[in-house]
Amino acid sequence: MLDIKFLKDNIETVTERLATRGTVPDLSFIKSLDEKRRALLGSVESLKQKRNTVSQEVGRLKKEGKDASSIMTDMQGVSAEIKALDAELAECDGALKTFLLELPNLPHDSVPTGRSEVDNVEVRAWGKPKEFGFVPKEHTEIATALGILDFDAASKLSGARFSLLKGAGALLERSLINFMLTIHTTEHGYIEVLPPFMVKESACLGTGQLPKFGEDLFKIEGWDHYLIPTAEVPVTNIHAEEVLSVGNLPIKYTAFTPCFRKEAGSYGKDVKGLIRLHQFNKVELVKFADPAKSYDELESLVSNAEEILKRLKLPYRVVNLCTGDIGFSAAKTYDLEVWLPGQATYREISSCSNFEDFQARRANIRFKPEGGGKNRFVHTLNGSGLAVGRTLVAIVENYQNEDGTITVPEALRPYMNGLEKIQR
Repeated sequence: MLDIKFLKDNIETVTERLATRGTVPDLSFIKSLDEKRRALLGSVESLKQKRNTVSQEVGRLKKEGKDASSIMTDMQGVSAEIKALDAELAECDGALKTFLLELPNLPHDSVPTGRSEVDNVEVRAWGKPKEFGFVPKEHTEIATALGILDFDAASKLSGARFSLLKGAGALLERSLINFMLTIHTTEHGYIEVLPPFMVKESACLGTGQLPKFGEDLFKIEGWDHYLIPTAEVPVTNIHAEEVLSVGNLPIKYTAFTPCFRKEAGSYGKDVKGLIRLHQFNKVELVKFADPAKSYDELESLVSNAEEILKRLKLPYRVVNLCTGDIGFSAAKTYDLEVWLPGQATYREISSCSNFEDFQARRANIRFKPEGGGKNRFVHTLNGSGLAVGRTLVAIVENYQNEDGTITVPEALRPYMNGLEKIQR
């Protein structure tokens, strides 16, 4: 959520910056609505003060044994007027909050201006795509032939866009989760948490999934709960409505969770294979940072995610997303895109963002500055470290052999009971 005072004082600047996202809201609405709200508030406060004065006068008259009925009748009229104005004020507050909740974040100055992913800027690349002595296959063909991936069984159980891993496939997924969590906790300084996989509506509001993207969430019937679309939601809300000490910042969490998404806006995109499912596993990295240091923390978060790819020796590139491609809540986002030889393209495997105080303002996460002073909103950051299923896809395609087997990356072998090759 954006700061309303900043919005009112910088309407032209904010409009220009949001326009680079492809969003052109009528911010004059904010100013007029806020002015109306202030006028209503002033009227209510004036009437309440009048009511208090009249109440004191009634008390004095009764104490003196005098008739106060006419004054009491007048006070009833004042109370009715206050009630009507309070209702109008509540309606005004609701409209203002709804408008603010649906406004996206402002892009950081370092975000390239553009309309879509074609305008994203490559920052760096690591690793050289392997040259195969044969035509590399896609992960679905390799894994299905090995018997480690069964879409038919998943479809029978749950329908389209679900998967079922078996044997070495399930072991590979579990090993990747353990490998990622071990690196992030023992080397990168993150605290591991295992959060609930269902959250209240307030948590989704806090991180920006609601109200804008409600159609993509799975809501639990009869409950005020949703299945989490990412661990970002429960982990960021760990400190909702809290005041943190600046001395404890940055606070760094990592979490493995399944993620649940309807993929309502994908319109048939990536329906084949493990790239875009309704349920998938992810290891998430979340930070709460001092605003003065949050962009340094973003760079280190990206580096932490990159390290997993380097250890697995998977070629990738880092891309700075343009204004038209960054997410609703993000001020700046780097995508890590891994090379998939079976598809002969780079595909996103991690998205690392600085949200500045956008989420913290919604979830009311503040910190007490060193030396005192007014509490300030923290900056929140998160990124995948990594998307587990997509990492499995990258391993299957990059480590495939001509005979249909898959060589297990050396870094994973201790987690896979020393297994060196996946074969039927």
